[in-house]
Amino acid sequence: MSTTEKAPQGARTETPTGERIADWADGRLGIYHFRFLIRKVFPEHWSFMFGEIALYSFVVLLLTGTWLTFFFDPSMAETVYDGPHKPLQGVLMSEAYASTMEISFEVRGGLLIRQLHHWSALVMIGALCLHTLRHFLTGSFRKPREVNWLIGFTMLILVILEGFFGYSLPDDLLSGTGLRIASGITLAVPLVGTYAHMLLFGGEFPGTEIVPRLYPVHILLIPGLIFILLSVHLILVFYHKHTQFRGPGRTEKNVVGEPLWPNYTAKAGGFFFLVFGLLALLAGLAQINPVWRYGPFRSDQISQGSQPDWYMGFLEGALRAMPAWEFVIPGGYTINMGILIPAVILPTLMAAVIALWPFLEAWVTGDRREHHLLDRPRDHPTRTAFGCAFVALYLVLFFGGANDVLAERFQLSLNSITWAVRIGIFLVPALTYVITKRICLGLQRRDRDKLLHGRETGRIMRLPHGEFVEVHQRLDRGQEYALLSREDYQPLPAPAPEHDGVPNPQARKEMLRYRLSRWLYGGQIAKPAPRELEQALEHMAHSSNGHLEEGTQSPAEEREQDQLR
Repeated sequence: MSTTEKAPQGARTETPTGERIADWADGRLGIYHFRFLIRKVFPEHWSFMFGEIALYSFVVLLLTGTWLTFFFDPSMAETVYDGPHKPLQGVLMSEAYASTMEISFEVRGGLLIRQLHHWSALVMIGALCLHTLRHFLTGSFRKPREVNWLIGFTMLILVILEGFFGYSLPDDLLSGTGLRIASGITLAVPLVGTYAHMLLFGGEFPGTEIVPRLYPVHILLIPGLIFILLSVHLILVFYHKHTQFRGPGRTEKNVVGEPLWPNYTAKAGGFFFLVFGLLALLAGLAQINPVWRYGPFRSDQISQGSQPDWYMGFLEGALRAMPAWEFVIPGGYTINMGILIPAVILPTLMAAVIALWPFLEAWVTGDRREHHLLDRPRDHPTRTAFGCAFVALYLVLFFGGANDVLAERFQLSLNSITWAVRIGIFLVPALTYVITKRICLGLQRRDRDKLLHGRETGRIMRLPHGEFVEVHQRLDRGQEYALLSREDYQPLPAPAPEHDGVPNPQARKEMLRYRLSRWLYGGQIAKPAPRELEQALEHMAHSSNGHLEEGTQSPAEEREQDQLR
């Protein structure tokens, strides 16, 4: 005899709609098999946010740039302005400038979108610069991420060019001055400069082709390249797994953090709206690029205090600091070193050093291992000092580009500021390098001292023989692990000039690598040896009990006695 059980009244007897939709999508897209992606683990650290800020700013740029294309007219045909801005009524200007004025004063929300677009570009470039600096100082460019480093660096160059082309499109007096400088730099390139200038400008400066040619490059070509490189960059981040700082449970073979879904996605989504909101707040409150104050571009006019956006300030400063050197080579060709050195050679060298540093460091050290754990900046003093010196050089050139503004605001001599910049180009980076390296070595000594003597507690104790000492307490085990897990980098051994009387054919190359490795890794503060650490822990244990055993010596005293022996 069989019985039939009926479901209680009101119970569900069919598959929920959401589950049916999920099954339908999985049967056609295989979404279930991508579960390894949504469970991808991402570590947490505040410095990782720079890349996210750059990414979210790029999204805002795409949205606002798409909106602006509906109203901007990239034409240099002349027209007479008859809009609502009275100071410019009846003035002859290009269609590009007139449409920019229309966006700013006649299109509802146009000025807000224009300023949001501009602020997003500035923030994106700044975030990318900090993101690149973070990768450099922590050594995350090492194997297997050298290609991703080059991709990120290429994106930085493209974004800088994109920003320059973008603020050149309105054809106002400030952007026209920037294009005039670009024209001079192009003409200064030997042999091909004239042909490149004719190709870019379509004739003599300013011509009528530069804005129509920059427009498709700005809205299609460079954004498309950035999007492709960004996609490859993120794919490689997933493939190589995210880097992380050293700490308990963190090794070269794992990642400690939160999964992409739902934890990281929720945080990233909230952070996106936070970045978007702050950019909108800047756009609504902080005026930027007021083209109506500059007026339309005329090749016979220029205004005092003309400054480019901050990311091009170093190039402006290099041009202003360089003396007007030039000479004529046989054949009647003039080589203008006053433009060639600061605007072509110097930026090329700076870019080459940044791009090739991972390969240079790997060649010098001979390190072929994979690295997924990051260095703290103090763990690699030479690299950190070099990066800070590079930033110092950039800042000196940046302030050199504002020498006229500084002279006016602070009532200083323009020539004095220019000479200060010329001297500072060599002096400031060198001082920054020395000071930064000494600070890093000092921090290494401090970490070693913490491991050997513990942290200061603020408690003063009187010893039996009358001496007052401060009680130190052992570090937290996690902090100890992080300090002890850092690598002790060592320079390469000196190469042998010969072996069994046979000269070493690679002696010059090996000697160069040896000297460079001593520059990179020489003079570092070693971690405490296991015996030193054991004695230090015993000493701290006695101190924490409120007394020292008779005859007990500190690790420093024992080291001094060992040296005397």
